[in-house]
Amino acid sequence: MEKNNEMERNFEQIAMQTSAVCLIGNGLLSVGKLAAGLLAHSGAMVSDAIHSASDVCSTIIVMIGVHLSGKSSDKEHPYGHERLECVAAIILAVILCITGLGIGASALSDLIQADTQTPVIPGILAGIAAIVSIVVKEGMFRYTRHFARKIDSGALMADAWHHRSDALSSVGALIGIAGARLGFPIADPIASLVICIFIEKAGIEIFKDAIDKMVDKSCDEETEQTLQDFILHQEGVQGIDLLQTRMFGSRIYVDTEISVDGQKSLQEAHAIAETVHRSIEQTFPKVKHIMVHVNPAE
Repeated sequence: MEKNNEMERNFEQIAMQTSAVCLIGNGLLSVGKLAAGLLAHSGAMVSDAIHSASDVCSTIIVMIGVHLSGKSSDKEHPYGHERLECVAAIILAVILCITGLGIGASALSDLIQADTQTPVIPGILAGIAAIVSIVVKEGMFRYTRHFARKIDSGALMADAWHHRSDALSSVGALIGIAGARLGFPIADPIASLVICIFIEKAGIEIFKDAIDKMVDKSCDEETEQTLQDFILHQEGVQGIDLLQTRMFGSRIYVDTEISVDGQKSLQEAHAIAETVHRSIEQTFPKVKHIMVHVNPAE
C-alpha cells in the first residue's frame, strides 16, 4: 500500500510539473502569435493563436484529471480514482477531433471561396512567428510525450498530441503565408486539409486507448507472459491454473490461481501465496493489486 501511494504521488508530481511548463509556454506563445498576426495582417496566424490558447484549456483539463485520479482510495471508491485520468484523456481526444474538424472545415471554405476572395498578402513577421511556433510546439510535444510514456499517462499523451496538432497548424499557417507571398494563396487550405487528417487520426487513437482502459481490457500478451513466468519461478509454485489481468486507468489488477503441493498445510500454502503477492507488487510497479488463489496440485 505504501509503495502504491508513493507511485501515485510521483505520477501526479511528474504530470503536474510537465503540464505547468506547457501551460506557461502556451500562454506566452498564444499572446505572441496573436500580436504577430494582427501586426502582419495574417488571418492564418490569428487563427493559430486561438488554437494555442485552446491548448491552455486542454492542459488545465489534464491537471484536473491527474489530480483527481491521484486521490487515495476511500469507502465509496475502494479501487481508487485512476479512471478519472481516462475521462480527461477522452475529453482531450474529443477536443482534438473537434479542433481537426474545425481546421478542415475552414480549409474547405477557403478552397470554395478561393476565386471570389481578394488575396491578402501577410507581412514577414507572421512567417517568423509561424516558424517560432513550429519549433516551440514540437519541443512541447516531445517533452510532454517523454513524460507521458515515463508514467504511462493517457491524459498527458493526449495533451502531447494537442501540442503536435498546434505545431501542424503552424506548419499550415507558414505554408499559407509563404504561398500568399509567392502568389499561391490556395496552398494554405490544401495544407490545412492534410493537417486535419493527421489530427483526426491522433484524436481517434487516443480516444480508443482511453476507452480500452475504461472497460477492463486485459494487458498485452507480452506483459501477461512476463507475469506468468515470474510467478512460476516463485518457490513452492508448481503451476498456474488461471491468470487474468485488467487495466484500471494506467494501473493493472491481476487475478491468478496457483497450484501448490496438496500435502502442504494451509499455513504453508498461504505463505506461498503471500510471497507471490508481495513479489509481484514489488517487482511490477504498474500492478496495483494482485489476488492469489491456491489450488492443490494434481
